[in-house]
Amino acid sequence: MSTRTPAVAVIIPAWNEASTIAKVVTDFREALPGARLSVYDNNSSDPTARAARAAGAEVRPEPRQGKGHVVRRALADIEADVYVLVDGDATYDAPSAPGMVELLLAQQLDMVVARRRLTGKGAYRPGHQFGNWLLTATVRRIFGSGLNDLLSGYRVFSRRFVKSFPTPSTGFEIETELSIHALALQLPVAEIDTPYFARPEGSHSKLGTWRDGVSILGTILRLFVFECPLRFFSLLALALVVAATVLFAPVLVEYLQTGLVPRLPTMLAAASVYTSAFLSIVVGAVLHTTALGRLEAKRLAYLAVSPAGYDSAAVGDFEAQSPALNRDVIQV
Repeated sequence: MSTRTPAVAVIIPAWNEASTIAKVVTDFREALPGARLSVYDNNSSDPTARAARAAGAEVRPEPRQGKGHVVRRALADIEADVYVLVDGDATYDAPSAPGMVELLLAQQLDMVVARRRLTGKGAYRPGHQFGNWLLTATVRRIFGSGLNDLLSGYRVFSRRFVKSFPTPSTGFEIETELSIHALALQLPVAEIDTPYFARPEGSHSKLGTWRDGVSILGTILRLFVFECPLRFFSLLALALVVAATVLFAPVLVEYLQTGLVPRLPTMLAAASVYTSAFLSIVVGAVLHTTALGRLEAKRLAYLAVSPAGYDSAAVGDFEAQSPALNRDVIQV
């Protein structure tokens, strides 16, 4: 296996971030001086692209609106060994990047997630905190052990992860897709504490608490059906059986008491619901087979990308670049 210095790419999706993008580019240039910095301008109506270019970043356009479209395009276009994905709003800590990269390489992980730790008031709105907690808890309940900061926009990936990720999302639900892709394939993943800052004055969040929260919740439900269809349709069948029993119980009691079935429509409705429960189990079993085939295909796509060998001294250089960082690492 060859030994060499890993190529690092920093991908920065940006939409109307003219007030912050130059700082983000400059900070990551200082933190990862050998990295390739690419800003993807997603139809900004302000001078985001000009500011990024002036700061020294490579600027590429993505006309399809939505962060998911940007990430899909970037992961397909950019060739590297390690990918750093970060928002262009200057809320994430650039000096933490070398430590995240070093952790990924040293432990041969596929994803390292920056678990956000607040640095002051205004950094994280209460509604967003509650939404993140709720969605994270939902994913942990459905998919088992999972991440503690599901919606963090600051992540580091291996080439294997990037080139096997299908990227079906179009908007802010992309972080959920990234997390569930790793959990479904049982890839080696870790989280590390990093500071999280309030947006600079004059900069405004693009995340809608309710709109994007509902979209993300819908994505989780969709992935539950796709990745765990037998569990989903078994739960649906159980709910249908309970509903059918509620309908049928009075009819049965009346029949046992009188020998008559005066409420024939109710009995037929109960029988139909029981039939639907049976069909739900059948559908779940069939889709379970399909899901296993799809999971196997994704696993083969992941294994088709060969892991690269790196110079151990070069890997250590990333740790040397990183400041005193809270090394509270959670292996997922």
